[in-house]
Amino acid sequence: MPDRISGASAAPKPTGAPAAPTRVLIVDDHPMLREGIAAVIGRQADMAIVGEAANGVEAIEQYRAGRPDVTLMDIQMPGMGGLEAIQRIRAEDGDAAIVVLTTYPGDTQALRALRAGAAGYLLKSCIRKDLLDTIRTVHAGRRAIAPEIAQEIALHALDEKLTERETDILRLVAEGHPNKQVAWRLSLSTDTVKAHLKNIFAKLDVADRTQAVITAARRGFIDI
Repeated sequence: MPDRISGASAAPKPTGAPAAPTRVLIVDDHPMLREGIAAVIGRQADMAIVGEAANGVEAIEQYRAGRPDVTLMDIQMPGMGGLEAIQRIRAEDGDAAIVVLTTYPGDTQALRALRAGAAGYLLKSCIRKDLLDTIRTVHAGRRAIAPEIAQEIALHALDEKLTERETDILRLVAEGHPNKQVAWRLSLSTDTVKAHLKNIFAKLDVADRTQAVITAARRGFIDI
């Protein structure tokens, strides 16, 4: 047997296969937004698109089919919205990592999404700047909440919340119904509706119906 060559360099250690890319599902009812997000993600070596959906029902189907690592979920969509889709996906897979994409930095909507199981919350206006970091953060098992939204949550943390009845009244007001119609639809007296509106104005720190609707929508109490 030949002698071992003294001082010979050891064979290089295998570096192993490259890490699999983060698999992303995009859920939004606007095709152009989905295309824009897909274009950004498509340029990343560590990410890959595994599906797209336009509503909550499609989101659940695409999640089951593709089992993405991270799902980007719009909130306001026709048919089944994002919050219900988050709840259903998380009920099937408790490890599902979901990032909410939204136009409004409302504290109430954000808290609903986080309680439903969302791991991230990102404003659509910040997608170009923060999307990739948010995906990587959530995929690593950490939460990622936009600073604007975190500030809104902190700002209103001690505020008295609207009751279910007050929210119902505001939805009807947002649709343009006067007090008499609101009262008729909810089987209340007009005086009771007026009393509820007074409480709503105080809780939202507004002076009239229009401001109440705008503020309630911005904070996520109602959709308009």
